[in-house]
Amino acid sequence: MNCDLIIIGAGPGGYRAAEYAAKHGMKVTIFEGNDVGGTCLNVGCIPTKTYVHSATFAEARERMATVIPQLRAGVEGILSHPNITLIREKAVFGKTSLLMEGLGEVPIIIATGSETKWLPIKGIDDPRVVDSTGLLKLENLPKRLTIIGAGVIGMEFASAFHRFGFEVTVIEYLKECLPALDGDIAKRLRKYLEKQGITFKMKTAVENIADIDADVILMATGRKPRTEGLNLEALGVTLTPQGAIPVDDNYQLSIVNCQLSNIYAIGDVNGRQMLAHAAEMQAIRAVNHILGKQDNICFDIMPAAIFTTPEAACVGPTEDQLKEQGIAYECRKSFWRANGKALAMGETEGMLKLFVTSPSEGQGGGLILGCHAYGAHAADIVQEVSVLMCRDTTVSQLRDMVHIHPTLSEILKNAVD
Repeated sequence: MNCDLIIIGAGPGGYRAAEYAAKHGMKVTIFEGNDVGGTCLNVGCIPTKTYVHSATFAEARERMATVIPQLRAGVEGILSHPNITLIREKAVFGKTSLLMEGLGEVPIIIATGSETKWLPIKGIDDPRVVDSTGLLKLENLPKRLTIIGAGVIGMEFASAFHRFGFEVTVIEYLKECLPALDGDIAKRLRKYLEKQGITFKMKTAVENIADIDADVILMATGRKPRTEGLNLEALGVTLTPQGAIPVDDNYQLSIVNCQLSNIYAIGDVNGRQMLAHAAEMQAIRAVNHILGKQDNICFDIMPAAIFTTPEAACVGPTEDQLKEQGIAYECRKSFWRANGKALAMGETEGMLKLFVTSPSEGQGGGLILGCHAYGAHAADIVQEVSVLMCRDTTVSQLRDMVHIHPTLSEILKNAVD
C-alpha cells in the first residue's frame, strides 16, 4: 500500500492520528466502514450531551439531529486533507484483505473503539431491552425506564430522562454508583438525584429481565473493546482477559503479542482509559513514536466527567485509593453553597474534595494529588486541577494564583485558602 501510515477506525483516536500524522507530512490511509466520528460523535458522548442540555425530549431529539451531522461534517473536513485517503470499508487482516499489501513495512494503528458489554441475563432478548444506541433512537417518550448499571452511561441517562418526565429506576450490583468517583462525592450525588425522584436499587443483581416492570430497559453495564471481525489471529495477537489489545506505553504491540513490531492500538480497543480525550492523546503519542518524536503527555493524570445534573468530575485517586496505597494525604473541602456565583446561578448543590500530600511526603507537603467534585461546571474546575497536577503544583502555589470574582473557580481557591 502506497502510504506511510494505515489507520483502522475514524473515531476520536483514528481521525486525530490521521490529522496529526498528515500535518507532519505523512501519507495516511484510514479505513472506516461506518460513519466517521466513531461511537463518541454518532451514538455516544455527543448525542448524550444534547440530551443532558435539553429541557424536553422533543428538543433533545431535534438538537441531536442537527448537532451530529454538523460535527460529522467537521470530521469529514479533517479527513479531506490532501495527505489523507479515506477508504469507506471495514479493514480486516488476512491474505485477501486490503491490509496485506505491504504489511510489515507500513505502521498500522488500530483504533476500532468499543461496543456495548451485554450481561448474560435471562431474558436479555426481551424487545424492551436496549443499549445506549437503541435508547437514543427512541422516537416516543415511554413512562417507565429502568437502567441496569449505575456507571457513567447509566447515571447520565437517568438524570436526563428523569428531567424529560420518565419514571426512572436504576439497578446497580455494587454498593455505590460511579466507582471511579470518590465514594463520598458519589454518595452525595446519588442522594441528591434520589431527592429529585430517581429510584436507586443498590447492591441488587438482575437475574431475569421478566422481573423488571418497565416500558424500556437500558443495559448500561459498560463497554468492551471492539476487535471482532479484524481477524487479529492472522497476526498472532493474543487479547487480554478483558478482550483488549495489549500495548506498551507508546501504544505499540510487543513482538510477544504480535508477529509484527509496527502495530499500534489506541483508544477503547486497548482497554486502558476508555475516554475520547484519552484516545486523542494516545493517537499523538503513537504517531510521535512512529516519527521518533518525544512528548511529555501525562497519561497518569487523566481527568473525567459525568454529565448528570449537577455534573461530576474527577482527576487522580479517590480517598479510599490513597488509604489503600498508604499515601499520607490531607483532604481540603469546599462547597458550592458558599460560592457567590453558585448562589447567583441558583446552583448551590455541590462539594469539592482536593487531595494533597502531607508535609512528610516531600516538597514541603501540599503537592496536589487529585480532585473529585460534583456541582455545576465541576468538569471545568477539575480540568484546572488537572493542569496544575501536570505542573506539580502545590497548594501554596495555588493559593497565590489570582482567580476571577465572581466565578465558580473560586470554589477551588477556597479549598486552599
